[in-house]
Amino acid sequence: MKIGFDHNKYLEEQSKFILERVNNYDKLYLEFGGKLFYDLHAKRVLPGFDENAKIKLLHKLKEKVEVIICVYAGDIERNKIRGDFGITYDMDVLRLIDDLRNYNLQVNSVVITRFDDQPATKVFINKLEHRGIKVYKHRATKGYPTEVDTIVSEEGYGKNPYIETTKPIVVVTAPGPGSGKLATCLSQLYHEDRRGKKAGYSKFETFPVWNVPLKHPLNIAYESATVDLQDVNLIDSFHLEAYGETAVNYNRDIEAFPVLKRIIEKITGKESEYKSPTDMGVNRVGFGIVDDEVVREASKQEIIRRYLKTSCDYKKGHADQKSLERAKLIMEEVGLKEEDRKVLVAARERLEKLNDDFEEKSAVAIELEDGKIITGKASETMCAPASAILNAIKYHAGIDDVIHLISEEITKPIIELKMNNFRNKNTQLNCEEVLIALKICAVTDERAAKAINELNKLRGCQAHSTTILGKTDDQLMGKIGIEMTCDPVFSSENLYYNGL
Repeated sequence: MKIGFDHNKYLEEQSKFILERVNNYDKLYLEFGGKLFYDLHAKRVLPGFDENAKIKLLHKLKEKVEVIICVYAGDIERNKIRGDFGITYDMDVLRLIDDLRNYNLQVNSVVITRFDDQPATKVFINKLEHRGIKVYKHRATKGYPTEVDTIVSEEGYGKNPYIETTKPIVVVTAPGPGSGKLATCLSQLYHEDRRGKKAGYSKFETFPVWNVPLKHPLNIAYESATVDLQDVNLIDSFHLEAYGETAVNYNRDIEAFPVLKRIIEKITGKESEYKSPTDMGVNRVGFGIVDDEVVREASKQEIIRRYLKTSCDYKKGHADQKSLERAKLIMEEVGLKEEDRKVLVAARERLEKLNDDFEEKSAVAIELEDGKIITGKASETMCAPASAILNAIKYHAGIDDVIHLISEEITKPIIELKMNNFRNKNTQLNCEEVLIALKICAVTDERAAKAINELNKLRGCQAHSTTILGKTDDQLMGKIGIEMTCDPVFSSENLYYNGL
């Protein structure tokens, strides 16, 4: 993989900039936009970016940092799912706490935002408190977002309990957007000011990249990633007017800035030092780019991936027509088409050549690091992605494609168990079951052992399926690090049994 981003340079720039910012205050509330862990979007569009760069940065500053996690009560109540992990937001809060502790970062508390005595949220609060996690409940702020005098008063932020913190940098994060991070930061600024402390607010948001051109594929890829939010990148007019310097931001931050500035000024009683929403950010990711052409190409591929994902989400009922149309317009804006993704073309060509009698017509193509494209097809025994993975690791291990690595003595009992005991209608082995079977065979078969040891070489590889993957296979692809896209076609007419 060609490298376009210098991770170490970025860490150095970013940590230095945060420390410079915190020196201006007794305490800095740092709102983290995007993902704190596993930022796979950034990794894909900035080849060389470490998906855990943010958490490694915080670990570097751990003596000065503590973390507050926000979650919106409404998201708990409706069981909102974090797509990349397939878990609900309340479960993701628990995961976040565990992961932060593994990095020796202090978790101060969990804030339940816009709390309205929702039953499922009360259960979650009990669960946290019984495990020794401090919980604060913030109800909807009276007058928000337009009545500044009410917001900045005892009837507004004053109604929220004050969160006791001890470190100079307080990171405010959440499972996803709309969780109340900004409101929590502003509420704390209000309470800190009433206690005579000089507290500041900054935002750590990686995208869009303010010092990269507005129509650079890197920034357009961000729009493609947020079609559901209808985010649009814009020139920060406030920044241009104040400094005569062009900077890129997105519509929601620019629209909210005048009110946000007024709220901060009302809290502190003096003019804000921030002249623009870009000023509020501590984003230095643009300074880590070392090869613009590599970043441009990676970003274009991400735009195609996002379009295909939105197409599948629309087919499954998870995305609306407006999001799909927006994703398509972005593709056209950059002059891209589906066929610009090599593995997509290879998978469709493999599908056209299928002439067996098996009812499910599905093919998968994987592009390996050396450029070799390996394909696989669905069979009665296993699904197409499992077949492609097996063929790919056999290639890496130098094992002939015609050699069977998993014996019928292993697959037959698994199929019988699924059919007779689990009462599964679909007995075809999924990716996870195939890899477990291969690992069992590896105990007595040197070739199977050699093949399974090559699995890590698939991390970062591109792949495409001619049908939508089931949930289990989709999640496994993420775990082993394969960048998978799919055609918006169901593998079966079944509404339930294909695992979607």
